[in-house]
Amino acid sequence: MPSKSAGIVAFRTVRGEIEILLVHPGGPFWRNKDAGAWSIPKGEYRPGEDTEAVARREFREELGIDVIGTLLPLGDIKQKGGKVVTAFAVEIDIDSRTIESNSFEIEWPPRSGRKQTFPEVDRAEWFDLATARSKINAAQCAFLDRLAALGDAAKR
Repeated sequence: MPSKSAGIVAFRTVRGEIEILLVHPGGPFWRNKDAGAWSIPKGEYRPGEDTEAVARREFREELGIDVIGTLLPLGDIKQKGGKVVTAFAVEIDIDSRTIESNSFEIEWPPRSGRKQTFPEVDRAEWFDLATARSKINAAQCAFLDRLAALGDAAKR
């Protein structure tokens, strides 16, 4: 059975344009990766867990910020590796330079016997929609499209 994650597409409007908050994964594997490496803040959950509660928990763990308010469902997508991601959207304006992420420990370098600690997320940044599409995991672009469609529908 594929793993499942839940996350939040955080957005804000700046000068009439939508900006998306994306996170860059921490750790040595991701250090020099950019295009396609960014993601919405998200994390895995077990069967029976409430996806909205998981999305809020993971946002807090990866950014150190509690999301207050109503989350708009954006549905599910399946990533290349098979993981199913459920996302919600929320309008929020935070200072991406002040995030505080949880950390994880791995053996690094591999087979060295040494453990090192890295942040789950090494940085977060706001991007306009076009730039976000070039940075985000390709499958997650569907969430950006769905968010944009919600905005278009609200304008009608």
